[in-house]
Amino acid sequence: MTISTTAPAPSSTIQSPAGRRRAMLALAMGGFGIGTTEFVAMGLLPQIAGGLGIAEPTAGHVITAYALGVVVGAPLIAALTARAPRKTLLIALMVAFTVGNAATIVAPSYSGLLVARFVAGLPHGAYFGVASLVAAHLAGPGHRAKAVAMVMSGLAVANVVGVPAATWIGQGLGWRSAFAVVAVIGAVTVAAIAAWVPPLHDVRTTDPRTELAALRRGQVWLTLVVATVGFGGMFAVYTYVGWTMTDVAGLPVSLVPLALMVYGLGMVAGNVFGGRLADRALTGGLFAMLGALVVLLALFAVAARNPYTAMIVLFLVAAAGSALVPGLQTRLMDVAADAQTLAAALNHSALNIANAFGAWIGGVVIAAGLGYTAPALVGSALALSGIAVLAVAVMTSRR
Repeated sequence: MTISTTAPAPSSTIQSPAGRRRAMLALAMGGFGIGTTEFVAMGLLPQIAGGLGIAEPTAGHVITAYALGVVVGAPLIAALTARAPRKTLLIALMVAFTVGNAATIVAPSYSGLLVARFVAGLPHGAYFGVASLVAAHLAGPGHRAKAVAMVMSGLAVANVVGVPAATWIGQGLGWRSAFAVVAVIGAVTVAAIAAWVPPLHDVRTTDPRTELAALRRGQVWLTLVVATVGFGGMFAVYTYVGWTMTDVAGLPVSLVPLALMVYGLGMVAGNVFGGRLADRALTGGLFAMLGALVVLLALFAVAARNPYTAMIVLFLVAAAGSALVPGLQTRLMDVAADAQTLAAALNHSALNIANAFGAWIGGVVIAAGLGYTAPALVGSALALSGIAVLAVAVMTSRR
């Protein structure tokens, strides 16, 4: 059984625009919860380390455990659940997400916490993959990327609202309370999906063998490389933005959360713009946003020496990077043919690899004594490499 490479007509179970908006909101709520749990640990590492009696670098492994869960879970779950009804699968994934975060709350030891964070990360990529396909189906032809952007908006808004709020609660009431908030968001999302997302009987399913066939498609791998390399540059900057803003731009430590909020607002704006751009010019939009990242990351190395210009360019870097996500997700859905679920989920594995890769290469150049602006220059070069890979993908696709 196959899936068409173009989105089918909107589900007959939702007739009204208000009904579609509620369904999209339910899907975006899941993205909000996932985005909150993914990034809140970064701001609570001192509290986690103190609470468990471990060093802060050791506490940082909880972030790695979550990312590893995403990388492993995305292709595995997408393939093994290929036959499952889409609404049932979405609910199951959010239940697993909620259980993983509930386990984080009660983890008795460091090793238990690592396991809990790994479990919480497992549904991440599969959820976004399935939710993106469902949103594109509900929106119909000509609005697919905009619908994908709506789902991804939850992740962007989490960086503006969810992460700062959960961090504040975790700092005041203990780090476990932050993950209690996330577990509540997960439970509410389960209820919202059950109530607002239609049965989706007209969304075709596949089988594990068909989904795994995506791994034999060169266009899928090339698009994933674009995501890994392009976003690696953005994460190289984001990982060390706190030190850059204080040590280079001269921003007071107390205003670093403001810089993170500006970055989050840039993600929201870029996500909305990227969805509209991809619906109008998918390939051209990807080239344009990668080109913008090349310029903006290089510019940030200079602009970072002043707090005002640093804030402005940081916003633009986040916007350009986030604008790539809906386009890359849509391109993967197009080039995957019958294996759209696995391909869409793999996009988030690629983004988490980019997170780890960007943080690593940024740390390498800083450790080499090149300063906190060096990651931006390396990031610019990585974005340029992303353009080269995308060009190869387009040329080979035409052949």
